[in-house]
Amino acid sequence: MIGRKLAFKESKLFLKIEGEKFFDIAHLCLLKNRSELEEYIALHPFFQSTLEPFDVESDSPRVVRLMAHAAKKIGVGPMAAVAGALAELMLEEVVKKGCRFAIIENGGDIAMKVDRVAKVVVYAGSSPFSGNIGFEVMPKDTPLGLCTSSGTVGHSISFGKADAAVAFADGAALADAAATAIGNAVKSERKLKEAIEVAKNLPVRGAVVIKGKSIAAWGRIPKIVKSKGLPRYFYKEFFE
Repeated sequence: MIGRKLAFKESKLFLKIEGEKFFDIAHLCLLKNRSELEEYIALHPFFQSTLEPFDVESDSPRVVRLMAHAAKKIGVGPMAAVAGALAELMLEEVVKKGCRFAIIENGGDIAMKVDRVAKVVVYAGSSPFSGNIGFEVMPKDTPLGLCTSSGTVGHSISFGKADAAVAFADGAALADAAATAIGNAVKSERKLKEAIEVAKNLPVRGAVVIKGKSIAAWGRIPKIVKSKGLPRYFYKEFFE
């Protein structure tokens, strides 16, 4: 098992993966899909700027169709699913080539398939939960998309104030778009239930929302466990 950072333009990833061969496969997949996405955006600039679902052609690149499909299910713009979509396609490619353990994190958005229990630690900015809780993911529950949106951490667009809005779904593109919608609904620490109600109406497995000293959860989510802090590879500036 190896852990590697991977950065290309705006994409900043960390991979925990079964071997160097699979890291190289994932790297090439990222380059291919980023290139195809950039070419599509050059021809369809509104795809990048709209905050509403965007219909794409059936012969559009796979990454574009994946983003658009996830965004339409959730009711957000396709770029809300970009990090999750890239991670999901990377996971799909390495699993197809025989990889049995891969956790691909793209700026807080994770696509994972594991053959043993794995723990994912939550980063929630200045919240006391940050680095102190995590999710214990069982192999039977993967492939899994586990994605986080925040109104207090990072540069991604959010209309809410969540320290962390985490969505769990069958795929990372869908989880990424859903986390955005759930995070948008967090207006204050006392209104986390409103965000959970939003999650209940989305095609996701479940959600966890953190704001300050408050946390709310719903649905079929991994077991929440204590953590001893953020992993050694984690550097705040790398993900922001």
